[in-house]
Amino acid sequence: MNKAELVSAIAKRADVPSSTVDAVLNGLQEELVEAITRGEKVAVSGLLTVERTQRSARTGRNPQTGESIDIPAANTVKVTAGSNLKKAASNVPV
Repeated sequence: MNKAELVSAIAKRADVPSSTVDAVLNGLQEELVEAITRGEKVAVSGLLTVERTQRSARTGRNPQTGESIDIPAANTVKVTAGSNLKKAASNVPV
């Protein structure tokens, strides 16, 4: 499902215009970006948690040449599924 399909599905479910849903999703995106920039953790109960984490510097290996390379420390984003998403995933047969 891409963003346009998500906007359409939410608009239909909530019985609101697609433009309103699109504006809300854009606002959510902007707030998430700003919160991660500030180093804040964002938790939407039952759905997901998004937080900035740090990855330590490490030594890696170039898979083509086998040469060792130094990978610098970096900030990254960690997204954790909430209880409702975990329950939905566990109810789907494998």
